[in-house]
Amino acid sequence: MASHGINPAEFKVIRFFKKKKTGQICEDLEPWDEAYFTGMLKSSAYNLDSSVVASYFPLHQCIEGLKVLVESLFGATFHTIPLAPGESWHPDVLKMSLHHPEEGDLGYLYLDLYSRKDKYPGCAHFAIKGGRRLSETEYQLPVVAIVNNFSGSHGKSYARLNHWEVETLFHEFGHALPSLLSRTEDQHFSGTRVVLDLAETPSNLFECYAWDYRVLRKFSRHYSTGEVIPEKLVESMQGAKKMFAAIDLQRQIFYALIDQTLFGEQLSSQSDTISVVADLKRQHTSWKHVESTHWQTPLHFLNYGAGYYSYLYAKCFAATIWKKVGEEDPLSSTTGTALRTKLLQHGGAKDPADLLTDLTGDGILQFRDGGIVPDLTSHCDEMKL
Repeated sequence: MASHGINPAEFKVIRFFKKKKTGQICEDLEPWDEAYFTGMLKSSAYNLDSSVVASYFPLHQCIEGLKVLVESLFGATFHTIPLAPGESWHPDVLKMSLHHPEEGDLGYLYLDLYSRKDKYPGCAHFAIKGGRRLSETEYQLPVVAIVNNFSGSHGKSYARLNHWEVETLFHEFGHALPSLLSRTEDQHFSGTRVVLDLAETPSNLFECYAWDYRVLRKFSRHYSTGEVIPEKLVESMQGAKKMFAAIDLQRQIFYALIDQTLFGEQLSSQSDTISVVADLKRQHTSWKHVESTHWQTPLHFLNYGAGYYSYLYAKCFAATIWKKVGEEDPLSSTTGTALRTKLLQHGGAKDPADLLTDLTGDGILQFRDGGIVPDLTSHCDEMKL
């Protein structure tokens, strides 16, 4: 059994739990055991039932949660508006305008949230039209779409989300906000058109909002009783999230290493991707490689090309922003003004190091080897690492 890696204590906990559940004296761990047994351990430790959690997240209330965010933070409101004939690619699509009482319409957002046959399979944000300055008095308003694959169909009141789906919705909304709020001169710098190191930071920041009880109590209601989600339930969810944090971090580092090896400047001596993955897995994780498998192929390394590390960068940047700007009062207009004026409205038109330090002050990044690296402190503190 491989025993190296950064998570020997967590690995041993899973191994012991598997022995206990299977009743076998010597039971090794297989790669497919991770999700199964960590899920069981989290549910057991915090008495969590995913169906009970989902009962507090009917989809229509989660959309209300997005409205709470823009109204509390930015003083803006989402309004559902009718679609013109031929405008929508499917009847499930919802269109909303983001409106500010003093600035007028800021942009338009399409929501295509339900799974259906032959639909794009992932969860994503798409910039349909970037914002740009047309004249001294006129600005081209951005148009964006959030695409998810939640169970159910439009108008069905029973569509309810698991909390990881709520987190995903808030993540994609964190991509949409820079697109909707950026006010750049050129559309090539609007929204998410930023350097890769910064691209995932707003989306990871808004995941924090999906875990904070002060935010969840504003929109999370039981689908049948209307009861506000109990604070103790949210505390249990937060506790379960922190379990196996080292394994989660190890996995992201492993993915980044694969990406760097396949697409980085130093070419691998291995002749195929399966060999590369197998070798890296043996070196850097506590899990065995299963021969004749190629689980890496569905991962979107091809979209990042040696830039997958930016997810880890974003988690660290977002944790520091949350701690220094959002955590004290996450829904205040003061927090929203700081996020909008110092981060979201600039897109890629301002140097990322300047954006981050203007927003949080010193301590969010370090300059190294001609580039920047994130400070790890806030992320490690958040995950109790």
